[in-house]
Amino acid sequence: MDGQNNKNLILAMVLSMLVITVWMFLFPPPEPAQDPDAPTTAEGQAALPPAVPGEGATVADPAAADPTAAEALPEAERLTIDTPALAGSINMRGGRFDDLRLKQYRETLDPASPEVTLLSAVGKEDAFYAIYGWAPGQGLTYDDVPGPNSEWKIAGGATLRPGEPVTLRWENGKGLVFTREVAVDDKFMFTITDSVQNGSGAPVSLQPYGLIRRHGIPKDLQKIFVVHEGVIGRADGKLTEVDYKDVNDLPVVEREQAAAEVTEAAQDGWLGFTDHYWMAVQVPEQGKPHTQVVKYAAAQDIYQTEVRQPVMTVAAGESGTATSRFFAGAKEWSTIRAYENDPGAVDSLFGTEKTAEAPIPGFIDSIDWGWFYFLTKPIFAVLHWLHGIIGNMGWAIIALTFVLKVIVLPLAYKSYVSMARMKELQPEMEALKERFGDDRAKMQQETMALYKREKVNPASGCLPILIQIPIFFSLYKVIYVTIELYHAKWIGWIHDLSMPDPSSILNLFGALPWDAPVHGSPLGIISLGVLPILLGISMWFQQKLNPAPTDPAQAAIFAWMPWIFMFMLGSFASGLVLYWIANNTITFIQQYTIMSMHGKRPDLFGNIRQGFKRKSAGPKAKG
Repeated sequence: MDGQNNKNLILAMVLSMLVITVWMFLFPPPEPAQDPDAPTTAEGQAALPPAVPGEGATVADPAAADPTAAEALPEAERLTIDTPALAGSINMRGGRFDDLRLKQYRETLDPASPEVTLLSAVGKEDAFYAIYGWAPGQGLTYDDVPGPNSEWKIAGGATLRPGEPVTLRWENGKGLVFTREVAVDDKFMFTITDSVQNGSGAPVSLQPYGLIRRHGIPKDLQKIFVVHEGVIGRADGKLTEVDYKDVNDLPVVEREQAAAEVTEAAQDGWLGFTDHYWMAVQVPEQGKPHTQVVKYAAAQDIYQTEVRQPVMTVAAGESGTATSRFFAGAKEWSTIRAYENDPGAVDSLFGTEKTAEAPIPGFIDSIDWGWFYFLTKPIFAVLHWLHGIIGNMGWAIIALTFVLKVIVLPLAYKSYVSMARMKELQPEMEALKERFGDDRAKMQQETMALYKREKVNPASGCLPILIQIPIFFSLYKVIYVTIELYHAKWIGWIHDLSMPDPSSILNLFGALPWDAPVHGSPLGIISLGVLPILLGISMWFQQKLNPAPTDPAQAAIFAWMPWIFMFMLGSFASGLVLYWIANNTITFIQQYTIMSMHGKRPDLFGNIRQGFKRKSAGPKAKG
């Protein structure tokens, strides 16, 4: 490869390094500033009183009826939740979903570590819970409908299990009887069916709602833009992602009497909060209109999402029913995809009778696929398929790398053939340098004429590297965001492919009796594990397939590049580093084989020896 081709390769590598640097080291978003001037009620809770469409009446905001929203509630009876995936309880005070743990996920790799807690009650750290109720219409007050603090009674069922729904009951003493049936599937979806029987002797208007509250920003917020954490929702085909800091900055909506965002959905949608790997989202009846509200109560530091279904008028002696679903669990690709396409398939996974729940349009987009979603979605689909065949996510990543290299093989083949042709033109290039070495313009003109005559494209040598950039970012997104790599083992010391290599050269990879520095600490930068070191070596070997550039500056950049990447990627997820090593190894084999087939076998060991000669000759030249 001549000087021009070396320049192209260096340019591609520098560009790749620059983009990766920008990608990883942009400053995290600032802490959300609390707005002391946010409109509040006397209890300090923002009030959102929307008008009842077409009736001239008013349905008050459900949040305004809960003055204890930021205080620990008195103990009340609880209903146990016990499924293959979930454990916890429902608080009979308000029928709150405020105690939920994920059985299949633990906080650390230690099997004895606590299960991941998703929902927690008011008064606990990071309180996070969901409430369902009825907002009163014309002629009713909050005393007439069950709200966030109403005490429900268990009317049927002792424990909530798949296939064993429970029934709750609440009466207002004025002829209105409210019942709530709660069902759950084998994974993470609850179905809430609220009914009201009107025995009051007069028609009543009321509005079913569901809300999710989060007290403050989660303490384990990632604070990195590569993954969205905050409000997640969809309305009529449009995806909404709002960071916590942006919820604070929402404009004041006069009708809502608070800083809020109100969205009217005509057909479908869902709304809630997403974390890195977990999510709590409310799903109203699909195919029907509903209202979505996002807001922040600054005085109590409470983030809230609301889903309000249409106001209903129930005649005397009649009943009304509203159904909603509540997803609370892990963002598993296969599970969420099943909810989007065929919710009943989730039940059949465990042999439970298949339900007839409606599909949830766009639910798969609750996983943050990022800018390159057109790549991340198919890449993960292939990775998931390979994992199902192989049974190990690390080997599946290596297999995925091979698949991706096969896909881009035609481009790589053309590039390496062009590199071989460039080597064939080396004598003619040297002759041009001797003839026009001092005339750079003429030299450039004659060089381009030679390329055109011989049908050689010097830029094609860097195309395989350039095409890796979007693939690298897409795979990085997949590895960082999707829960399937959470605590996923590979071999030996690699117990979590979503985290950096835990080994360290500073303790001789565990041979010395002290722990490795924590990633992110000053020493953590130079605390390279086995995988990052293998990455640097693989990149160095790949580089040695070509002679070093004759220009000293280019040669220096070229020589340092593998080791710069080694340190840069040392803190990346092990799965991503594993991909890069596999990619370098396959690229090495491809280039060596293709160029050998065209009679230009790379002088690997000669280039290595030449590199060491340059280094040893350096000090003598200075003397």
